[in-house]
Amino acid sequence: MTITQEQKEYLLPKAYNAAIRAGAAILEIYESDAPLDVAIKSDRSPITVADRLAHSAIREYLSRTRIPLLSEEGREMLYTERKDWDLFWMVDPLDGTVEFIKGNGEFTVNIALMADNRPVFGVIYVPYLKRIYFSDPDRGAFRRCDVEADTAAEYDYAEIVSGARQLPLLPHRNRPLQVAVSRSHSDGATDRHLEEVRKSHPDAEVIRQGSSYKLCLVAEGTVDYYPRTTETYEWDTAAGEAIISCAGGRIYPLDAPAPLRYNKESLVNPPFACRSKWFDD
Repeated sequence: MTITQEQKEYLLPKAYNAAIRAGAAILEIYESDAPLDVAIKSDRSPITVADRLAHSAIREYLSRTRIPLLSEEGREMLYTERKDWDLFWMVDPLDGTVEFIKGNGEFTVNIALMADNRPVFGVIYVPYLKRIYFSDPDRGAFRRCDVEADTAAEYDYAEIVSGARQLPLLPHRNRPLQVAVSRSHSDGATDRHLEEVRKSHPDAEVIRQGSSYKLCLVAEGTVDYYPRTTETYEWDTAAGEAIISCAGGRIYPLDAPAPLRYNKESLVNPPFACRSKWFDD
């Protein structure tokens, strides 16, 4: 389906504000002595009270749009219920829960608008760094800094785009090549893939980083390449894919040239890789 300019200028601020509001809920827990109430989900990943509060903040704010929401914290939704959606929100209220628990600040809020099971635009907020990344398919991908977490955020479209810096930030590939890998979820397959990369780029430097912030760094051009061989879900990549694509990069399964697929019966992603705009320079 086609998203009109009027619809985009209404919906992009909704995602932007929802991400900032969720970030405020997360930081309130992160910066306090409140218990994290860590529990383990069915896929053996952790969940905290901050995940739940961020989910509630997003769900409440985005309910104004009357668009259905598929969230990591609502993953029990049946495929029969969502398979015919032509428009929906894909949300990870707190991406990088492991890093949140470790206290290293490497966590994000991910929100993407999906149409016909493809990302239309994405928003990724990094509350600890006060940075927010977003895309507009008609204008490109952008980064804003010094964006304070705010439980009452209510930016409009003009405020969002005014003064935002377009991505990528760099006009060329890094030398040496900068490669990001997951801080907490790398494995032997990741190491083997890095060995293959070093055959072409022997001086490649590896950066370990948590959460979807890695996708933002690829969109910036600060990082040239990011392979992921361990398990991720669709809400981990949807917003980042929208941003990377609008910044001239791409994300794709490691075993196929086709794009990632979304709203599948299984919401698990295949192993994938991201390339910045300048990777092949």
